[in-house]
Amino acid sequence: MKNPVLQVMVYGTNIAASRVSLEYPGVQLDEVVQVDNPNYLFLYLKVTPEAQPGTFDILFRDGKKTQTYTYELKPRATSPGAAGFTPADVMYLITPDRFANGDPSNDNAYKDVVIDRNQPNSRHGGGLKGVMDRLDYIADLGFTTIWLNPVQENKQRGGSYHGYAITDFYQVDARFGTNREYCDLIEQAHRKGLKVVMDMIFNHCGSDHWWMEDLPAKDWLNHQEAFEQTTHYLWPVMDVHAPQTEIDAAVNGWFTRGMPDLNQRNRHLATYLIQNSIWWIEYSRIDGIRQDTHPYADFDFMARWCKEVLEEYPEFNIVGEAWYSKVPATAWWQRNSKVSDKESYLKTIMDFGLTFACEEVFAIRDEEAKELNPGHFRGFGTLYELLAQDFLHADLDNILIFLDNHDLSRFVKKDETDLRRYKQALAFLLTTRGIPQLYYGMEILMSGEKREGDGNLRKDFPGGWPGDPVDAFTKEGRTPLQNEAWDYMQTLLQWRKNNQAVTQGKLIHYTPDQTGCYVYARIKEGTTVLVILNGHDQEETIDMYRFREVLQNSRTGREVITGQPMDLSGSLAIPAKGTYILELQ
Repeated sequence: MKNPVLQVMVYGTNIAASRVSLEYPGVQLDEVVQVDNPNYLFLYLKVTPEAQPGTFDILFRDGKKTQTYTYELKPRATSPGAAGFTPADVMYLITPDRFANGDPSNDNAYKDVVIDRNQPNSRHGGGLKGVMDRLDYIADLGFTTIWLNPVQENKQRGGSYHGYAITDFYQVDARFGTNREYCDLIEQAHRKGLKVVMDMIFNHCGSDHWWMEDLPAKDWLNHQEAFEQTTHYLWPVMDVHAPQTEIDAAVNGWFTRGMPDLNQRNRHLATYLIQNSIWWIEYSRIDGIRQDTHPYADFDFMARWCKEVLEEYPEFNIVGEAWYSKVPATAWWQRNSKVSDKESYLKTIMDFGLTFACEEVFAIRDEEAKELNPGHFRGFGTLYELLAQDFLHADLDNILIFLDNHDLSRFVKKDETDLRRYKQALAFLLTTRGIPQLYYGMEILMSGEKREGDGNLRKDFPGGWPGDPVDAFTKEGRTPLQNEAWDYMQTLLQWRKNNQAVTQGKLIHYTPDQTGCYVYARIKEGTTVLVILNGHDQEETIDMYRFREVLQNSRTGREVITGQPMDLSGSLAIPAKGTYILELQ
């Protein structure tokens, strides 16, 4: 590795009383650190370029007693992986417990947790085998990347089906499968042209993490002496006027009582977490990381983590969850930020502001949009003004864009039958700037409201369980409306793969006028895609002369979904809530 220092955490009764030694060519024992708890030692080894793969013994001598641990130094991985993700990719976000159960034998791996699919917040039994069995389904839809909600061990009382209360950072949850099965899933995904993104959480662990019974140090956690919850108010982290106490209240408080807040200012914990990421990349060959609750952790640590991971794997990509609705705040967190004097080294940011704007603009009816934003609804002007602020972003290619996810109300509403809104929003998401992410089940119009509980956002995919009466993974198992939605998404996703104007081109957009239409182009090396979205509930006609700068000499365009040619030489009628995606000819 570029960083030659390896930390080894050693745990054992009164292990700190031992004298430690090892002998292996190219490996030096640089430092042996005793901490508050005598049951821990931290060893820092220097692995020089001369070191070869192999095993060596670490000796622990305490008086006349000697214990031996055999450590394996593995060769660097050579298989595909660590490829990162770019605007050429589209992510398919999966909650593993709710997607498909391909191996019921591991459902009760932890005897104190019961599988109950009738309870929204209980374990339902999905796992890695279920995802592996559906890789062809995901690839056929047209996705290039899979993001799984956390798969690491969540051996929490109560089940922790969502995965965000990790109890062992180095183990896959046994109810999902094994570490080996996780590697097999990634290997199979790579063979099918799919990348895999791992969800990680460094702000906190689960309250049933094994080290909680015997913490290594007095400062391993924030508020280690007693529970104190975070304010969940993240503006002070970047506020130049904020007192330190306000920053500490946000960053050092526990996320929930079941999620103790990790103190990354502890030198040994910080290194432990950084090495954990590098280990997963090297061991499993993941292509990217999504970091949960990014601003809740210590800023300097998170910056160091991003920097060290990207130094080892320059093509790798990390996206941080920074839940801000304002463009300057989102831009503040991206590396090489234009609006911050601090360097985060965070390559990709999540654009929550765009998500909330889409919720308003693509409402079921204009009236509902006005209710979402009373007195300020401007139709597509809302999207235009948000994207017009892209001058604040340091890197427009590395912005994750999405309509919903596992923490938000689903974009599709219950009993929605008019697909114009669905199609318009998908067309926008898959043709504007950034890296699109779609949430599992959107292709079959799955719905769920946040106000009804998080479990309602993470319903089981029909057909993922033996005995399900409906199998929506198949055309025959979907309704005609679901198949219309599925086919529309597939057509766009498969077309997008081969259109560099959309995945690499410049975005030029026009201010929405009284027609309520939003028109923009993606252009690369003479190839142009023109997108026209009608935000009104009635047909509108637009004069194409206004767009002559992007039309150039083109007078016709092929509509991507229908394949029909369209005359662009004069005026063009756009159906009510209509969408045109045109390849200029």
